[in-house]
Amino acid sequence: MDKPKLCINMTTKSFFYKQIIISMSEDDINKFIVSSSNHISNLNCALKPDIFIDFICKDYWGLIIIANKVVSISDINIVENYIKNIQSVDASEVQSAWLPQSKLYPKILSTSYLLEGTNASINISMVKTIIKSTYIFNDIHFVSKLYVIKVSPKSNIWIDIWDSQSGFLAKMLINQCFNVGSYITIVQGAYMNSSISQCKNC
Repeated sequence: MDKPKLCINMTTKSFFYKQIIISMSEDDINKFIVSSSNHISNLNCALKPDIFIDFICKDYWGLIIIANKVVSISDINIVENYIKNIQSVDASEVQSAWLPQSKLYPKILSTSYLLEGTNASINISMVKTIIKSTYIFNDIHFVSKLYVIKVSPKSNIWIDIWDSQSGFLAKMLINQCFNVGSYITIVQGAYMNSSISQCKNC
C-alpha cells in the first residue's frame, strides 16, 4: 500500500497582515525604538494619506511596524528606504521588509554530520554560511534558528520559513538539491520542527 503523500504543514490562521516586518541587528532595533514617536510621524508624512503607522515594537524576528490597514508593496518600499536612510542605522544590516506569512517546515536531508577530514561536527554558523551562498534560498526568510539533528552518520537540518498561504516558496524549495562540501543534499517537506534535543546515545 502506498504511503499517503506528505502535505506541507501550515500553522498560521488569519494572520495580522497590517504588520511590516524588517530584520535588522538588535542594536539598530533598539536605537530605532528609542525614537519611535519621531519615526512614526516621519513615516506617516511619507506614506499615502489613508495609511497611518499606529505603533512600532520588536519581536524575535525583527522590527515590527503596525499600520492601520494592510499596506501595499509601494508602502513597504517607502518604510524600508526610510529605515535604511536613518543615520544611526547600519543600512547593510537591514534586510528587505516583508509582510507576515504562514510558517512552513522544510528540512534538508543527508548532510554530513562531521566536517570532512575532521572530528568536528557541523554547526549552525556553518549551515547559515552555506545557505546564504546557495541561490535557492535567496528569497527565503527564516522564522527561527536552524536545527541540526544528527541521524548517524549524517544529519538533517530543519528550516522554519515564512511563506504565503499557497506555500509558493516551499513548493519552489521542495526536491531542490545543492552541495554541502562534497555531499549532495535535498530539501523535503516536513510536518514541523520538533525542537527536541537530540539523543546522545546513537
